[in-house]
Amino acid sequence: MIKIIPVLFKKPSRLLTLVILASLSLISCGEQVQEVVDDTRNLPDESGDSGLSGTSGEEWLSYGLDLTETRYSPLDQINADNINQLGLSWSYDVGPGGGVQEASPLVWNGALYGITNWSIVFAVDARTGDELWRWDPEVNQVTVRSKTCCGIVQRGVALYEGMIIAPVLDGRLVALDAQTGQPIWESRVAYSQENHTITMAPRIANDKVIIGAAGGEFPTRGFFSAFDALTGELAWTFYTVPGNPAEPFENEAMRVAAQTWDGEWWRFGGGGSVWDSIAYDPDTNLVFVGTGNGGPWPESLRQSEGKDNLYVSSILAVNADSGELSWYYQNTPGDSWDYDSTQGFVLTDLMIDGRERNVLMQANKNGFYYVLDRITGEFISAEPFARLNWASGIDEVTGRPIINPDAHYDHDNGAATIYPSNGGAHNWSPMSYNPDTGLVYIPASMGGNRTFVVDPGFEFNPAQMNTGVPRRGRADPALVANPTIPASIGPEGEGDMLLAWDPVAQEERWRRPIGGRSGGGTLTTASNLLFQTVNDGRLLVYSADLGELLLEIDSGLAAGMAPPITYMLDQTQYIAFMGGTGLGGDNPIMPKLFTFSLGGTQAIPQTLLSEATRNSDAGALLYRQTCLPCHGEDGLGGPAGGVALADIARNPAGIIVAVTAGQGKDMPAFQLALSTAQIRDVSAYISQELFQE
Repeated sequence: MIKIIPVLFKKPSRLLTLVILASLSLISCGEQVQEVVDDTRNLPDESGDSGLSGTSGEEWLSYGLDLTETRYSPLDQINADNINQLGLSWSYDVGPGGGVQEASPLVWNGALYGITNWSIVFAVDARTGDELWRWDPEVNQVTVRSKTCCGIVQRGVALYEGMIIAPVLDGRLVALDAQTGQPIWESRVAYSQENHTITMAPRIANDKVIIGAAGGEFPTRGFFSAFDALTGELAWTFYTVPGNPAEPFENEAMRVAAQTWDGEWWRFGGGGSVWDSIAYDPDTNLVFVGTGNGGPWPESLRQSEGKDNLYVSSILAVNADSGELSWYYQNTPGDSWDYDSTQGFVLTDLMIDGRERNVLMQANKNGFYYVLDRITGEFISAEPFARLNWASGIDEVTGRPIINPDAHYDHDNGAATIYPSNGGAHNWSPMSYNPDTGLVYIPASMGGNRTFVVDPGFEFNPAQMNTGVPRRGRADPALVANPTIPASIGPEGEGDMLLAWDPVAQEERWRRPIGGRSGGGTLTTASNLLFQTVNDGRLLVYSADLGELLLEIDSGLAAGMAPPITYMLDQTQYIAFMGGTGLGGDNPIMPKLFTFSLGGTQAIPQTLLSEATRNSDAGALLYRQTCLPCHGEDGLGGPAGGVALADIARNPAGIIVAVTAGQGKDMPAFQLALSTAQIRDVSAYISQELFQE
């Protein structure tokens, strides 16, 4: 099994002095450390550290619990026999909001550390929720908002040697003293002025912080970087797509990649942004990274028709010390459907065909579940976990997808209805893996599709997003009237689902009708429990083996849900998660952190939207004018490929948040196009009349 590298979670020294020259210039990378500290830090008391290198599960020490990213906890105090005693222990107001909550908090040394919208970092007592400190990087919200591709969100922080290492949306990376919240060092990862923002959680790999930047819909060149975790000094940067070939290539990997592009691709940036998935295997010293889509979306607009376009929509393995590429696997060669490969990884060992394999697993946006050898990158298996038609299967010898020629709408300027949609069958919502059941639990969206067509009026603009396809609902109806629909493979079904997937047999074991590719997530424990947060504000608890629903708690947060975590303090196991947006009405649901335990007696705060007057008749007219092209007259999906609304119709507050803030690349925000009263009216029509007999 994977070993947890000791240095990541070892007890911090009591005296740690950092002496850094303020003018230190990094010759190889051209960056400077921007904040310098020469100080002896008062670190948390060693007696509070478990000293078990993260293996006991009593603390939540990295984004996915530990380096394997399984989100499997060995804690078992909470079980099927006592789950009905689970109650709220405490809650904490995390901030004013401005977007959904996507972060997984960390728990260490008796404190819980979180991050919320606009990169505000906080620490609270993990027993009581009392605030210990709070740090606001004071992002320029006016200028950065327009540079942010897909939501004002953050997914987490990292922990190293008594420091909380936090990403800042505007491109900074900051180390804070875990006890006081005071900055220790600050480095520059990217610049929002160049259309890069940081939404992902950093990871620690062999004394380095690994971080990437979002921005693939803008004309950006994807990359990820490693920084010295103690000093913030830039160690190396790996670009995910090649730059201008007239200039020297940064490494051999870029020279090889350039041969898979054509034309003047570099003028468009190329894409390949790194905005979520990273994992680290200390046994091989390999960092695994998922890369984003190409930019613009149609490969023909990237002037690379028929080319693979390395390394977009790929999984990369690089050496943690040098940044040198060890292997790659491209999930979607020549991606023209926005199929990022940035979904989370699981590292584990599986017995396959009588042989123990060290594997990396991913439920990809493109609808395939992948099992790869994480040491060599060898393709082991892949099967569809959702309906898809962009490919007819995977070549078992080469591991390449067999792409349907008709899926390439951009080759003949026709239209094609493709499964899954650009939102994917699985997106950022974290899956989990339970080694006791042998199952992976995937929040998925089944049956989603989009009718793709090249924007006939596309003109490249370096100052804005350049997808090269019309926004949903804005395509000329004549262009999408008779799309090609390639034959589909994979499981049937519609709507948001929670799937239990056997990665060895590559088969679904059971499913439950709630979940979704984006929002909430899963956590599984040694007591055969599966915890799931879902976008309507509920915490659901299942038996991990059979999927029997054991408990349902409505948090009242209604939308913007982050994944759950678990930890133990003073012989008490806790379940914690964040939710709420601060958007969507005169009395919005403000973001909160909820923490539950057995015997918890606190009342859930009243956070639901006020019952302001809502006019469903006016909402019906607005729906037909604004929503029908994407979602259809009956709410089951329209010609522009919008999702069915049956699930969210039960959640009027969630509708208000979705319409106000949008759904990233899946749906634009309407907060400027519609008034608060109009958005309430639309919500009333969808929730009260659209699905009534």
